[in-house]
Amino acid sequence: MQMKLWRKMLLSLTISASLLAGTSAPAMAAPQPTIVKVNDQKIDYGTGTPVINEKTMLVPLRSTLKAMDAKLTGTTKNSITVVVNGKSVTLQSKLTQIDGVAYVPIRIVGDAAGYKVHWDAKTRTVQMISQNGGAATATAPASETSQAGGRGFMWEVESNGNTVYLVGSMHLADDSFYPLRKEYEEAFAEADHLGVEVDISKAAGEEQQKLVMEMGMYQDGSTIKDHISSETYAKLGEILKKNGMKPDALDPFKPWVAEVTVITLKSAKGGYEASAGIDLHFIQQAMERKIPIIELESYESQLSMFNNFSRELQEKNLNTALDHYDEEDNAIGHMAEMWKTGNEEALLEFTNLMSGDAEYNQAMLVDRNIGMANKIDGYLKNGKKEEYFIVVGAGHYMGEHGIIQLLENKGYKVVRK
Repeated sequence: MQMKLWRKMLLSLTISASLLAGTSAPAMAAPQPTIVKVNDQKIDYGTGTPVINEKTMLVPLRSTLKAMDAKLTGTTKNSITVVVNGKSVTLQSKLTQIDGVAYVPIRIVGDAAGYKVHWDAKTRTVQMISQNGGAATATAPASETSQAGGRGFMWEVESNGNTVYLVGSMHLADDSFYPLRKEYEEAFAEADHLGVEVDISKAAGEEQQKLVMEMGMYQDGSTIKDHISSETYAKLGEILKKNGMKPDALDPFKPWVAEVTVITLKSAKGGYEASAGIDLHFIQQAMERKIPIIELESYESQLSMFNNFSRELQEKNLNTALDHYDEEDNAIGHMAEMWKTGNEEALLEFTNLMSGDAEYNQAMLVDRNIGMANKIDGYLKNGKKEEYFIVVGAGHYMGEHGIIQLLENKGYKVVRK
């Protein structure tokens, strides 16, 4: 496989899902309406329609609850309480007001209410299947479901009475990753803290979106057309038109935003979405359990990394994404297979290939891995006798500059689980 394609695969695997969502939001107008079904019955929304915002599917709250035979009983600034099948459930999620209609992330509502939520990218349909309504996933024997999601990547480190579990995430995933094998859920059940690159449940926040606009858009009156070649601009316009957008839809944005948008569009074609990512899965559980969520990085640091790429590297990466867009061979699909088989050799192979581009490798992996490893070192040394469940992109763990090697250099024993 060509090194350029490997690099795009690595980017898709290691980049924060929040960044994929936030930067591509301006261009993500749906080319066709989105359909939501509850137990195969289409919801007819009289007021408001489903929208994709920051790569998260939002649906009108009251109409969706009615279709689920659920009742809204209360809301606060950061939570919603509903009654489903006579049981009161509190959802840790803010309401989003759009044209006077209250919207909520459909996956949070569905998961908390006991529904299996599936997104069909080809038909733009969300299926919500009641786990108590005879769905196959609810009746399959435990021996079949326990390994359904694959092996993935998890390591354990112990020191000073503290335990740290290191989990390699796929930020873009689909329903085939779930349920996770029991070792993940058992380790998380004992965790006192969840650590992630950034808390992507905050992606729609005013502060985060302000950062995206400030760093991702030109502030001097120029457009992307002034900063890339005419050939690159033409290719970008063709891809946008294929996705039902205007060819100049990304003109106000920088090449790195356009690159991430193209990658997001391609992954969506394959059915992979940030809302099904491994890190978001555990963030939602942490919110339900009310355990602290620790950020190993920040939105500003991740956005700054891309924004600080040289002009030449930004256009080079954009061209790579554009040139591979129409390939039937879905790079993220390959990464998904690698994750499910837990193939360390494959993970190490493409991580090592990053060294071919010094600027990209230094910013994307080397510098970030050092910062995250140092924070993990601090958790292991604090003497609080606590458990930390750390979930970051799988590409950060392997190789000479990976988190595992950095921890081993500090004297820790890292054990694959």
